[in-house]
Amino acid sequence: MNYTVEELKTIVAEAVQAGRVAAADAYAANGNSDWDMCGFAWVSIWNIKGNTRLGKALKAAGVEQSYDRSFQIWGGKFYSGQSITIKERAARAAADVFKRYGFDASVGSRLD
Repeated sequence: MNYTVEELKTIVAEAVQAGRVAAADAYAANGNSDWDMCGFAWVSIWNIKGNTRLGKALKAAGVEQSYDRSFQIWGGKFYSGQSITIKERAARAAADVFKRYGFDASVGSRLD
């Protein structure tokens, strides 16, 4: 994969927007209620070393590298409520965007 920083910024923005739309849909489908247990969710992008051209470009595009060496986008970018279910749905939608662009992306979550 050879993406420029600007292309990665566009991909990140598309993923964040997809996450926001999924979160809004899940929220509306449940009577505009933050109905669930509290928690966190995030998207992890795997198998990219931070010192490579792509890794440096991801960092420049605003994606932080985690202690586990994945690049991560946290669910607060998609939804600022507490519902772990909504955050997981949003993160799943965002991960799907990264997968369409060829990234090895997955969703992580945990209860608060």
